[in-house]
Amino acid sequence: MTENFWKDKYPVGIAAEIDPDQYPNIQAVLQQSCQRFADKPAFSNLGKTLTYGELYQLSGAFAAYLQQHTDLKPGDRIAVQLPNLLQYPVVVFGAIRAGLVVVNTNPLYTAREMEHQFNDSGAKALVCLANMAHLAEQVVPKTGVKTVIVTEVGDMLAPLKRLLTNSVVKYVKKMVPAYSLPHAVKLTDALAKGRGQAVTEANPASGDVAVLQYTGGTTGVAKGAMLTHRNLVANMLQAKALLGANLVEGGEVVIGPLPLYHIYAFTFHCMVLMLTGNHNVLITNPRDLPSMVKDLGKYRFTAFVGLNTLFVALCNNEAFRALDFSALKLTASGGMALQQAVAERWKEVTGCSICEGYGMTETSPVASVNPAANIQMGTIGIPVPSTQCKVIDDAGNELPLGSVGELCIKGPQVMKGYWQRQEATEEILDAEGWLKTGDIALIQEDGYMRIVDRKKDMILVSGFNVYPNELEDVLATLPGVLQCAAIGVPDEKSGEAIKLFVVAKPGVTLTKEQVMEHMRANVTGYKMPRAVEFREVLPTTNVGKILRRELRDEELKKLAKAS
Repeated sequence: MTENFWKDKYPVGIAAEIDPDQYPNIQAVLQQSCQRFADKPAFSNLGKTLTYGELYQLSGAFAAYLQQHTDLKPGDRIAVQLPNLLQYPVVVFGAIRAGLVVVNTNPLYTAREMEHQFNDSGAKALVCLANMAHLAEQVVPKTGVKTVIVTEVGDMLAPLKRLLTNSVVKYVKKMVPAYSLPHAVKLTDALAKGRGQAVTEANPASGDVAVLQYTGGTTGVAKGAMLTHRNLVANMLQAKALLGANLVEGGEVVIGPLPLYHIYAFTFHCMVLMLTGNHNVLITNPRDLPSMVKDLGKYRFTAFVGLNTLFVALCNNEAFRALDFSALKLTASGGMALQQAVAERWKEVTGCSICEGYGMTETSPVASVNPAANIQMGTIGIPVPSTQCKVIDDAGNELPLGSVGELCIKGPQVMKGYWQRQEATEEILDAEGWLKTGDIALIQEDGYMRIVDRKKDMILVSGFNVYPNELEDVLATLPGVLQCAAIGVPDEKSGEAIKLFVVAKPGVTLTKEQVMEHMRANVTGYKMPRAVEFREVLPTTNVGKILRRELRDEELKKLAKAS
């Protein structure tokens, strides 16, 4: 579709274009916001709040330390391996102000995964939580990392509370395995050394890389998507245009349970909401629902950022359902497909509709979103401003409206390419700037788009295409189903057969007959499952996305053993 196709599809008052060069780099946005909203709360966690003024001061101290007490130079990569703590924005913005490239690293990574990422990115520095420093001890000698900075959970809290929190984590909960990193520096010491010292503010070009965001770990070797300052500035302006229309600058309280090292939460909380001067409440461990709900009860929150599995868990929590949702006006969903039954349940519990969007690490990540004032359930909305979308067939030909094909995206938020992987870049990104997403979609007459499924997850049954998302959407409407997944398994007669995996809600007993009867009433014959397996849990990524690939691999191993 041409860009003109979408120009009249935007709600009144929302422009179809943004200026990706409005700011030269992320630093310019940060400086403006921290001056403009200096006294406004920026991030809260574990009962402590940092204002925008304090965030600028602390990030400046960290930048000064990096510049004056290490050998790091602008353009060097720094791996940041932290959960949702106040340390995260301080470290990330400090590193960017010093001109370094941030390599977001999952704190749950194994030593093998850390070693690959640090070596692939050429990281020269690491900031990690003491809880995983024992892994850093194993990995750092095998990499080019020379500067190691370690922080403890409570390091940003007031002195007495810091001592108490760190002692409980270390000695009572025993969450810090012993480690030996003789040359490591404590983050508290680094900040003390940098405090009050002059910062030489980096001034990178808009096309310089700001973040190396690794992706593809569930489908092969993880690759670093090069996200430039222009990519991220463009995406914060794009997301603000469609989502920020009903957010008051400097006046919102936004719950952030998704990990900031993941691109979805990173861009939303550290970029978009930094631009608008809003208050982010960081949840360190969303899997601990009682603690999370207790935290939520302390705030009159106005917005919530989540994804399907978290919405399900919260709606099934009695204490969450008892919270006051009278101020909640925006719920944003991304990271995985939102099931309609879940969206309806969330609306029933909170009174707030879920605004679903779509994106990839390679698109910084927001590519499309439902405008808050015009949500169309079951769609991923319209492309964000200055973005074009099209669907193509297997030969690369553009398909007409209403056709199902691979979704392609073009816009200023599309990555520069994969770090040191030219061949992989050329496979996904053409010379004209079109990015192949690997997702099967259709574009409606009104410009709203629907994701049908991942191209690689499509099941081929006797020549018919079957999309797991559709089956999972149907199964999720069966009372008693907590989680579900659909995969294709090899079959001599039909090529592939459908197998369902089901996790029942606590205290509920489901049978295969109930599942089959429900599916039979809702899908046509060739979409019927051949097998149903009940499980207590399903494998998921760090953000709760169900890993169908792991389930498929398990089935293939079973078949290999049987033969």
